[in-house]
Amino acid sequence: MPRERGARGARMAPLRSGKTGFDWTEVSVPALEQASFALDDRIDLRPPSALPLGAEETARKTLERRISAHLGSGRLALGITDNRFTMISVRRYRGPVYRVRLHHMFVTAPPPVTRALARYISHNESQASRDLSRFIEENQEAIRRAPRRRPPSLTMETMGEIYDLQTVYDDLNATYFDDQIDARITWGTRGGRGRRRTSIKMGSYSVEDRLIRIHPALDRRFVPQFFLEWIVYHEMLHQVHDIPIVDGRRQFHTPEFLAQESNFEFYERARDWERRNLDRLLNF
Repeated sequence: MPRERGARGARMAPLRSGKTGFDWTEVSVPALEQASFALDDRIDLRPPSALPLGAEETARKTLERRISAHLGSGRLALGITDNRFTMISVRRYRGPVYRVRLHHMFVTAPPPVTRALARYISHNESQASRDLSRFIEENQEAIRRAPRRRPPSLTMETMGEIYDLQTVYDDLNATYFDDQIDARITWGTRGGRGRRRTSIKMGSYSVEDRLIRIHPALDRRFVPQFFLEWIVYHEMLHQVHDIPIVDGRRQFHTPEFLAQESNFEFYERARDWERRNLDRLLNF
């Protein structure tokens, strides 16, 4: 039977495989994850990865859709990992929203296994747990021989409560960049109970991962779509412009960057909205 352990309101249910000796699953039901952000955006300056993202992202999205088809209700945000110890990690949030990380062995899992995953994710079903344990035992070679190809993967979440970031990104890419921007996009980690912040990082861009993160504070009804689009557009520009060193300091927002940013259709309107509503954004 799963063990339960309380930690800051979390229920943990690790299951250990008697044959392989590793904990293959972790289930957590936290109040809400905490997040920390600073004003304006941030650039991750690690060297670009040589690994192609397209095939991995396609596989992740396909598996996400396959599992979602059997959930019945709720929203799934899925990440694929090469973790050699935890094969399944599930966090359940109100909504419901399921943030799940799966070992890459599940990418090509047959339909009975994806159905078992859906039942385990949504209901922690004991029969599904046994079925998944058997599948993991049968695929031990994938665990033992899988090298870590990149840092631990991010659980991607594009569909928010109000806005779909993928749709926003795709529209901007077609309108302003002739579909030449090659990046992924996700909502950032959801914060805890509402509180007054002193700063907020509304977006960030990782050079290595070609990844845009958007603060979930923008996924609220009072935030107009043109403002969210401006933030996403701003982060997309970081893939277009170099970051020169000027007087010994990196200049993220060059005159050329700022000039192109002003080409955004609702640029002035978005800046004005930000000035008038920053206090509301800080309360999240």
